[in-house]
Amino acid sequence: VLQQIIKWLMFIGGKFCMYGNECTKASAQSCGECIQPFCEWSRCDEIKALESKGCSKVENPRGNITIDENKPVTNRKKDGSEKLKPDQITQIQPQKLTLKLRAGEQQKFSLRFKRAEDYPIDMYYLMDLSYSMKDDLENVKNLGTDLMHEMQTITSDFRIGFGSFVEKTVMPYISTTPAKLLNPCTSDQNCTSPFSYKNVLSLTEDGKRFNTLVSQQQISGNLDSPEGGFDAIMQVAVCGEQIGWRNVTRLLVFSTDAGFHFAGDGKLGGIVLPNDGKCHLTNNMYTMSHYYDYPSIAHLVQKLSDNNIQTIFAVTEEFQPVYKELKNLIPKSAVGTLSANSSNVIKLIIDAYNSLSSEVILENSKLPEGVSISYVSHCKNGVSETGDNGRKCSNISIGDEVLFDVAITAKGCPSPGKSETIKIKPLGFNEEVVVVLNFICECECHKSGIPNSPDCHFGNGTLECGACRCNEGRIGRVCECSKDDVRTEDLDANCRMDNGTDICSNNGDCVCGTCECKKRDNPEERYEGKYCECDNFNCDRSNNKLCGGHGRCVCRKCVCDANYTGSACDCPLDKQPCMASNGQECNGRGQCECGVCKCTDTKFQGPTCEICPTCPGVCAEHKNCVQCLAFKSGELKDVCESTCKNFKPILVKKKEDLPQPNSQPFLTHCKERDANDCWFFFTYPVNVLRETDFTRKCFHIHVLCLTSIPECPAGPDIIPIVAGLVAGIVLIGLALLLIWKLLMIIHDRREFAKFEKEKMNAKWDTGENPIYKSAVTTVVNPKYEGK
Repeated sequence: VLQQIIKWLMFIGGKFCMYGNECTKASAQSCGECIQPFCEWSRCDEIKALESKGCSKVENPRGNITIDENKPVTNRKKDGSEKLKPDQITQIQPQKLTLKLRAGEQQKFSLRFKRAEDYPIDMYYLMDLSYSMKDDLENVKNLGTDLMHEMQTITSDFRIGFGSFVEKTVMPYISTTPAKLLNPCTSDQNCTSPFSYKNVLSLTEDGKRFNTLVSQQQISGNLDSPEGGFDAIMQVAVCGEQIGWRNVTRLLVFSTDAGFHFAGDGKLGGIVLPNDGKCHLTNNMYTMSHYYDYPSIAHLVQKLSDNNIQTIFAVTEEFQPVYKELKNLIPKSAVGTLSANSSNVIKLIIDAYNSLSSEVILENSKLPEGVSISYVSHCKNGVSETGDNGRKCSNISIGDEVLFDVAITAKGCPSPGKSETIKIKPLGFNEEVVVVLNFICECECHKSGIPNSPDCHFGNGTLECGACRCNEGRIGRVCECSKDDVRTEDLDANCRMDNGTDICSNNGDCVCGTCECKKRDNPEERYEGKYCECDNFNCDRSNNKLCGGHGRCVCRKCVCDANYTGSACDCPLDKQPCMASNGQECNGRGQCECGVCKCTDTKFQGPTCEICPTCPGVCAEHKNCVQCLAFKSGELKDVCESTCKNFKPILVKKKEDLPQPNSQPFLTHCKERDANDCWFFFTYPVNVLRETDFTRKCFHIHVLCLTSIPECPAGPDIIPIVAGLVAGIVLIGLALLLIWKLLMIIHDRREFAKFEKEKMNAKWDTGENPIYKSAVTTVVNPKYEGK
């Protein structure tokens, strides 16, 4: 027995210590629990504290990073002779890492991304073939060759495909009468039968074949305005084998002039089964539209992201607001305005692709519980962002290289003995970074544990890292107690403080006669003490901060930092905030308490007791004494000697000879006016005395420096005033004459013009006077024949 006691004393007093990275929990029973964050144990402490206690061996495992695959980013030229396959092109580096994580310890690594030139592109054109898109179909028929030609400026490896959609083939989306199922349009229009989605052409390099097959397509029709485009997008995303997607840049162009149905709308047609997100193409036709509901937006986002598909919504002006809202929900998507007949579709696609490819956004797969990740981006022109903006860089041109700093932290040990894998990838790109997470859940000394050690109360536990890890059913520091004995009265008595009734102060459990304090949800908050009677979170608060933010909470009492006092450490000892502009504490009219002036004179107020709304100014107060002492005038000239005996005047000739403001402390400069409107100047020293010393009852001599000659305003100069007045009257008279003359000229010209106009319009009567007889008589000889 004596040997066992000696061995146990050596055991608990040995130099084998464990390190907790921040603080420790009372219930830590092993080294593995100790190295998790915010734990506490009698042999578990901060490393400096352990070293100060003489611990010769400290368990302090550290995490690390291993780069498993690190292919450099590809430097590829479009006009170069080397043609690489898509899987030979690398745009992100490194490609695989292994992280060893200890709880609370951050591991950082950098990712490099570079847009490769001449990167292959697969583009699938998905078109609405309802009747309203009839004129659009004509312009799309030559899209294949034209788009191939335009895309040659971007990539030499371009493939294009085509698909179409209308609506679910059930009521009330379409008419199910036999005639309408054959031709849903009017009788004079030849339309094809309605369908949900059809893969017309899988991805191909043959632009002419695209034109040929699209030229063979016919318009169909449906009853309601929203279309079944979401069904088609889902099939395009998940049917990679039928569509022919490669691991390259994948673009989906969605062209329509209408809205869309989404999850829940299928109930109108009696369809209640949620969309399963699987491929259901038979002979290139979607065959389960009548069985599964439309997919939800979140479901589409997931599938488009999983398959690295970037979506371009080419829609008419009318539905721009709807699809812009949809774009905000779908990462790496763009919206373009489609003309009424789709004539601008090529320019729309090129612009949208340039917009999408110029932005890099990193996303990661689901994180294990207790693991967090953060990003810091280093983009062009030295711009760095954190938070949500740390995931992306914009305005990235081909050949530009950007960096992302990634930090991963584990809060605990979510998967003891197991590895977790997360993936980080740029949205819309097929490449990804694989990060394998291994968690440090045990100390190195755990491997050399001794099972059923006699040091653990006759073999009731495993001795590892200097402590006992108890077998099932045993508890205690050395596994000395059985769980069946935990609640006995004898053991509980040791857990009551001052023979009270509360076991472990109701803040813990009595285990083998020893209190083990409860853990809080917030790991920074903890119970402490032999009876768990203390805590570090129930101290007084100020400004909603524990101990005012200027101290530590120790056993429910604040231990204040230097220069602070009070129950909530909210009383600063620094008196600098109380110093007035004259250098006095509270202007000599109050006391500084906790950094705030308490004014003792009710006349004074303000943060430093310098404001006195009812007090006369120093200058106005001593104006009369200055007048009687210097000029033998003013209201006090008859009682000057008795009233102003405490003032000693010093006369100077000019105000420039007065003491300057910085020549003496507490000096006030005054400027006052007498009854004759003359100005006089003087200085008055405000001494550093208490209020009672400033009354006229004190016998202190105030030294006044003042000018001996006041500055009186000169009388007005009469001659310039009279001359100016006369000149003004003359000028005003001349101006009035000129204005009158101008008005007369304008009036005369108007009258003359009016006369001329009336003269031109006058009409004279040309009739003859009936009583007028001509003086000429003409006689004609009848016999005259002109001879």
